[in-house]
Amino acid sequence: LQKLIHLLQATNDPLIQEQALITLSNSAAFSANQDIIRNLDGLSVIGGMLSDCAPKVKEKALNALNNLSMNIKNQEEIQVYIMQVCQNIESAPLDSDLQLAGLRLLTNMSVTSDYHHKMITKIPCFFHLLSEGSERTQIQVLKLLVNLSANPTTMKHLLRAQV
Repeated sequence: LQKLIHLLQATNDPLIQEQALITLSNSAAFSANQDIIRNLDGLSVIGGMLSDCAPKVKEKALNALNNLSMNIKNQEEIQVYIMQVCQNIESAPLDSDLQLAGLRLLTNMSVTSDYHHKMITKIPCFFHLLSEGSERTQIQVLKLLVNLSANPTTMKHLLRAQV
């Protein structure tokens, strides 16, 4: 895991970055590896890939963060990327794998109400995706909106949103 994280830091080759991120994502399926990746500063390395210009690299980084977000301590570190994830969702092509990966990560991050306040400003975007997106996109947006609606404070913003 340490070598994969160092590889991500050392290369600018998108193909190598994608493969390293896929391997880290698969490794994050095991809870022990989630702690190891966090302790090796892997979350910030992977999070830094969200500003990469290659959409496939961003998508793989989002998938890795999604798997890593199953851990409360990891969520505390991942939450700093929520606005970047929202921007990636908004700027990605409609129904793209990149957009869906971002929505899946936000859905995991919204299971508890700890980070709902960071997503409030993007509620109109979520409703737009619900209206315009494919069935896959709509299902993912609905999962996110259900999580957000469990919070009374966020629910007020959902009801007031311009749709």
